[in-house]
Amino acid sequence: MVTRRLVLAAAPAVLTGASRPWSEVEKILASGNVKGKLSKEDLPTPSLVVDLDGLESNIARMASYLKAQGRGFRPHAKTHKCAEIARRCMAAGAVGACAAKIGEAEVLAARGIKGLLLTTAMVGKYRIERAVRLSTKQPDTIFSVDNAQNVSDLNEAARVAGRRVRVAVDLAVSGRTGITPGAPAVGLVEHIVKQSNLDFQGIQAYAGHCAHIVGFENRKKGSEEAMGRAVETRRMLERKGIACGWLSGGSTGTYNIDSHIDGVTEIQPGSFLFMDIDYNRIGGKETGAVYSDFKNTLTVLATAYSKPSDDFVILDAGLKAFATDRPFPPEARGVAGSKYTFSGDEHGKLDLREVAAKVNLGDRVELVIPHCDPSVNLYDKLIVVRGEQVEAIWTVDGRGKGQ
Repeated sequence: MVTRRLVLAAAPAVLTGASRPWSEVEKILASGNVKGKLSKEDLPTPSLVVDLDGLESNIARMASYLKAQGRGFRPHAKTHKCAEIARRCMAAGAVGACAAKIGEAEVLAARGIKGLLLTTAMVGKYRIERAVRLSTKQPDTIFSVDNAQNVSDLNEAARVAGRRVRVAVDLAVSGRTGITPGAPAVGLVEHIVKQSNLDFQGIQAYAGHCAHIVGFENRKKGSEEAMGRAVETRRMLERKGIACGWLSGGSTGTYNIDSHIDGVTEIQPGSFLFMDIDYNRIGGKETGAVYSDFKNTLTVLATAYSKPSDDFVILDAGLKAFATDRPFPPEARGVAGSKYTFSGDEHGKLDLREVAAKVNLGDRVELVIPHCDPSVNLYDKLIVVRGEQVEAIWTVDGRGKGQ
């Protein structure tokens, strides 16, 4: 989307964009009381912008779909790292939130988020001690384990602290973390139930490699195979008389696959909140090559601040404004035919040779990001808008909490 620096004719008493003194904008931003006082044109760039109408639509769609399938909804906070978004998901029916790292879980718990599931193991003294401390503050927090020694270490720390800690077994269904499904996993659960200070809750099984398989039928085949191993493990436990309360897994790419697998009880999607170019490319069940179940709500707002020729402009959003782990660049929204290329740490080049409407110096351009999760981690704040008006500023509470 390209906008011009104009004064709003409908509200002559309110200055905006180039007409408003920056000192005034700065004070409003610092106060956090922004609703009805600022537009996108007022914002410094690059800014990470969230379309609130789209975000609310995405949350409602995912929550209602999973409710209709009788599945729990535990969105993954590694995508947004923002307590306000976690609260909005819970208001829509989520049972809690997933967190990838103990640091993420700590800041969410400190801001009142309950029902936390740590999806990776707490290995190492500092993680174990922090896990026990977190379970003291938020007793319903669940920690994933995939190793007998780690189970014993966690139990001993809980015993010393006089606490009981909830745990789930992480299954290796993605080629990353976890214990082998079947007999090895059952053996680990048998070890857990013998511990004095641990309570076995269920199975964590995230088949992340399936989330981005291109083509719905291919993705369905891959996910059903991976999650089938998790379901069979749960059945093996139950045949041994060991209660397994839930099986958690799934992703934005497989929410409408895994929620139909008997034995999977809850889904933990994350990217559906924001979406990105990477997910747009995987194809939908009914929409063919473009995956459009959820709206793209996250963009980087940039300014054209150099125009060496009519063929291109230089934007103030380069390598530092986006995660660069994907092989494709950001895409300029509403500038059909343009092509973005990275042009250094601070700069992006927007090729305009095939664009009908030119982009001029000072114009704002919104760029859809390639990969949402690590891009969010580059910013302190999310600028939340409805249309062209700024609605709120939300803190990225878990930014940098990678330990």
